[in-house]
This record gives sequence, structure tokens and C-alpha cells, in this order.
Amino acid sequence: MTGLWEQLAANRAETSERKIVSLLEDSARFDQFAAEADGLLLDASKTNIDPAALALLMELAEAAGVTEKRAAMFAGEKINETEGRAVLHTALRADDSAPLMVDGADVRPAIAQTLARMEAFAEGVREGTIAAQNGARFTDVINIGIGGSNLGPVMATLALAPYHDGPRCHFISNVDGAHAADILQGLNPETTLVIVASKTFTTIETMTNAETVLDWLGAGVGPEIGAHLAAVSTALELTANMGIAPERVFGFADWVGGRYSLWGPVGLPIMLAVGAEDFRAFLAGAGAMDRHFVSAPLARNLPMLLALVGIWHRNICGYGTRAVLPYDQRLSRLPAYLQQLDMESNGKSVGLNGAALAQKSGPVVWGEPGTNGQHAFYQLLHQGCDVIPAEFLIAAEGHEAGLAQHHALLKANCLAQSEALMVGRSLETAMQIAADLGFEGEAQARQAAQRVFAGNRPSVTLAYQKLTPFVLGQIIALYEHRVFVEGVIWGINSFDQWGVELGKELSNALLPMVLGASAEGKDASTRGLLAKLTG
Repeated sequence: MTGLWEQLAANRAETSERKIVSLLEDSARFDQFAAEADGLLLDASKTNIDPAALALLMELAEAAGVTEKRAAMFAGEKINETEGRAVLHTALRADDSAPLMVDGADVRPAIAQTLARMEAFAEGVREGTIAAQNGARFTDVINIGIGGSNLGPVMATLALAPYHDGPRCHFISNVDGAHAADILQGLNPETTLVIVASKTFTTIETMTNAETVLDWLGAGVGPEIGAHLAAVSTALELTANMGIAPERVFGFADWVGGRYSLWGPVGLPIMLAVGAEDFRAFLAGAGAMDRHFVSAPLARNLPMLLALVGIWHRNICGYGTRAVLPYDQRLSRLPAYLQQLDMESNGKSVGLNGAALAQKSGPVVWGEPGTNGQHAFYQLLHQGCDVIPAEFLIAAEGHEAGLAQHHALLKANCLAQSEALMVGRSLETAMQIAADLGFEGEAQARQAAQRVFAGNRPSVTLAYQKLTPFVLGQIIALYEHRVFVEGVIWGINSFDQWGVELGKELSNALLPMVLGASAEGKDASTRGLLAKLTG
């Protein structure tokens, strides 16, 4: 692969001063650098990748074994090598009855059974046949979890707001007591269902929040609170100790990683909000993207193209971050969701071979919805010292039919920003603007310099008809597979997260010190901070 990296670097060296807009003088470029799957369009034509570079990037993917690793993942092989696990979140949304074997057992029957149990429970709550202790219909649901047990459900529930016809869903994740206090304020415990989401039922933040919420429930409805509880966990003994009936506990296997888990029981709040039918449409969208990822040729394969653009920008151009910019208010939590998906998966510096990586891996992922972001950080995107590739998301149609003018303005802004990043503004144009404002001589030059936009800043755009459950499933699965492809090319395991462990261990050791135990042995900075915070 070394030779391919070198050829890509040579291509970049030869073309780094080339203007992206010049590539679009070729009328065929959009067709060559845009691809579509089931109505979801990815446009990568506003990048400086030319056909020769794209061919090299595709060779790089093949040389890294992406095709083989992809087949191994879908077949249930243990590609999470450091933990000895299969990676089968895709099986949770597969419309397939063919046996899928893991450790000698077909996992498909258990997946179908769990989904059926989820649907029965969710529909029972939504219809009122599964009710509160006093027989009342549940009006609110609190989901207590953190990380993958929170970010996915929060993001998807907000994104699918137009489809809500069930109880209101609330989420508590942060161990900061303010989070629980703010959520509980104004809720009625007599009509609130609580879901505790923790695979092991030992996650300290989740269990601390659960104790607080259970105390709140007990104070409101009395000590018998089992009718108000459900769990997403595999620790049946611990859930029973909390008073949760086994039929209200929904588990998932270790071949579903936390940040990939919203397709199964972790997605129970989504199903409670939108119903089983729309949840199945959500799964169907992801399943359609899975099939596209497996079957589409590299040049027309959306996850492959998005990943190769990411490799080009991160490794060949040296760009350290990427901005995710959904022009959809209901996707406001998508950037945070993708932060975990991407940075927890590919934030690695050591390869599967145990050696330091030859190439830099995962970039910083961040963003906010447009148009709010335009009035916050787009100044840096357009005129800052660093080039930050942008990823725009936009629907052709909004859900608010009576507010069509709003959506027209939203689309115009999205298209304008990607164009502005690309074309920029020349000094000549800026000089004329300054002259029109009445400036002359040195003042004109000084004013004009402030108004120059370098341009030539790359972006990609995801466009779709409307943000439906199906489309949301497509988008999330697209980004999952993008992370997978990039990880394979970098030679890392995208499915472990050892980097989160050390902080947990040190936190457990520090808690007694925060409560007054001796801090002997700690560094001077930590001792000083403990004195300030506990004195």
C-alpha cells in the first residue's frame, strides 16, 4: 500500500493549487462524483479529487482488504479482534431469514424474538394496556443511559419528531445531578415509565441516576414501583434486584457495540415515541443501505465514496477536522452522535498489528445545524487559517407544509454555503466592494483584504426528499459504514474503545478522596484541585 499512498501524495502535490471550481467546468463531473441509493444522493463533486485520485483511492481500499473485511463482518466473523467478538449490528435491521452463525448458533431467531417483545411492550404502553400502577396511561418515558445508550435514542427521537404519537420521551445521561433534576421537574411520577439502559447494569453514571429517579418514583407512587420500570440489560439478576420483571428486560448480545446499538433494545424509546411500524421503517432504511454497501460497485457506493473522501482530506490533504452541518433542525444532535460513532471508533494510534500507525487516523468531528451555525462558526470555515471540510445535509421537502418559504430559504442557504466555500471572493471583487463603500488608497486596500475569501474549500452534500424514518436509517447506516471503511484502510479495530477505560479507573480511585480520604500519592496538581473542591 505504500506505493499507493505515495502516488496519492504526488497527485496532491501536483494539484494542490488547482481550483475546485475549475473541475466543475467538466459537465460530466457531477455525474461522476455523485451517487445515489434509494433516493439518498451523495455529491462529492465539490472536492479537489480528480478521476486519477479517485481511482487510486479505490485501489487503496481494495489493497487494504475492505471488500474482504466487509464480507467477514456481514458473515459474523470476529473482526473485533481485540475483544474476540463479531460485529453484527447490521443483523438487527436485516430482512433476511438465512441462518447467521456466531459461535455455532444461529442468531436470527433471537433477534426476531427480541424485536417482537419490544413491539409488544411498546404497543402495550402506547395503547394503555401496559399501564401505570394506578391503571393510568403512561404520558412520559424517562430513558436513563449514557454513551451509546443515550446518544442514539436522543438523536433519533428528536429527528423523528413529526412521527411522534406516543408518550413524551426524556433522557437522563450526565451524572451531574442538574440533569436529573431538570428532567424530573414538572413530570408526574404516577404517569411516568422509566427505562434503565446499561448492558452490565454497573455503569456508575447510569446507576447513580437510576437511584435518584427510583427515589423520585417511590416518593410519588409508593414503594411498589415495578409497574413503572423496564430495562435494557443482560444482567437479569441485577435488574431483578431493582424490582424489574424479567419480561420487561430487553438484552442484546456482545456483538452489538454500544455506539451501534440503537437498532435493537437501546432503541426502545424511539419505538415508544413513533410506534412499531415507523421503527421498522427506520430499520428498513438502514437495511437498504447495508444491501447497497455490499452490492454497489466502488465508484457508485455511497459509504465507500464518503470514506474515500474522508481519507483524501485527512491523510492526503492533512485536514484535522470535519464539520457535519445538517440543514435540518431536527438533526441537531446528529453531529454529537457522529462524534461518538467516528471518534470512539477511529480515534486510535495503534494498528491491529500492535504497531504505531503509519498514517493519522480519525479526525475531530463536530458541527451544528444550519442556519444557526452560519451565525456562529462559519466565519472560521470561510476565512480561518485551517481548511475544514464540510458535510452538508439537506432535504428537498420539509414536514411543515404551511412553512414552505422557510424551507426554501433553508435550501438556498445550504447551497449558497457550499458554493461560497468553493468559489470564495477575489481581491479584485473585494477592492470594488471597498470602493463602492467610499474607501480609497490604503484604506481601500486594507478594507478589501478583510473581504477576501480564499475559497477552494471542499464540501460534500447529502440530499434526500424528506427526513422520514427510512431516510434517517439510511443516513446513520451510511456513516457507520464510512467509519468501518476508513478504519480498515488505517488498519485499526473500529469496534473497541480502550481509550475510555483509564478515566473510569481513575475516577473510581478518586471518589473516596473527593469524599475526604487521603490524597497521598497523587500529583501536586490533583491534590491542589482536591483541596479547592473539597475544602
